[in-house]
Amino acid sequence: MDGAVHQEVADLLQAAYQTREPVDPLTGRYPDLTVPDAIQIQLVQIRRRIAAGAQVKGHKVGLTSAAMQRQMGVSQPDFGHLLDDMFWLEHQPIPAARFLQPRAEPEMAFVLSRPLRGPGVTAAEAAAAVDFVLPALELIDSRIRDWRIGLVDTIADNASSGGVVLGSSPVPLAAADLRLGGCNLYRNAVLAGTGAGGAVLGSPLSSLVWLANTLGAQGTALEAGQVVLPGSITASIPVQAGDTVTAVFAGLGSVTARFT
Repeated sequence: MDGAVHQEVADLLQAAYQTREPVDPLTGRYPDLTVPDAIQIQLVQIRRRIAAGAQVKGHKVGLTSAAMQRQMGVSQPDFGHLLDDMFWLEHQPIPAARFLQPRAEPEMAFVLSRPLRGPGVTAAEAAAAVDFVLPALELIDSRIRDWRIGLVDTIADNASSGGVVLGSSPVPLAAADLRLGGCNLYRNAVLAGTGAGGAVLGSPLSSLVWLANTLGAQGTALEAGQVVLPGSITASIPVQAGDTVTAVFAGLGSVTARFT
């Protein structure tokens, strides 16, 4: 597809933010849409947001666990940008009306101390670039109606990004059990999901390596100070106004999001 079509699809997705009305799956209207097309559509939107004053504060990998892939009907990860207006303080009220179809999922967030520029990044280099790990809740959201997404739909839609809530207990990477560390996810004090870090491509660190190399092949580096969300440990859960969601991680502490 040419650049005019990329702009057209980006317009369609951005209109969903403004009208609060999701759109039908992109692949129904554009059956020839490819992953490279979807990447360009995502970038069109990000460039527009940056031109309007937004700042890139990190990146995310999604659909890394078998649970999430089954839930969303895809077979490989996606990736997107985290912008400054997506970050919310834990325990502070988050307006549910800001989102279209919000869901929450627990993640082990990496904060980088140095850049990672792929391709060719190794697990050792990725580990050396992590400053600390934080418990996190990602608030995913989709501009695609009823979450009827395929891989190209979600990549074009900035990997179904919505928001991020970071915990306040930084832990050195060496002290975090990335593979075996467990997590309990609660909605309104009721257990809603359980999992361990190994659900994320075998280890969240593997997800960081995958992202650095995938973005590096496109000429994008992960920068010092950026947050990287490697993917959800459990299946995501829907949230609405009045809900309180808490993720409790073994060895990392907890993080809470409150929706009003």
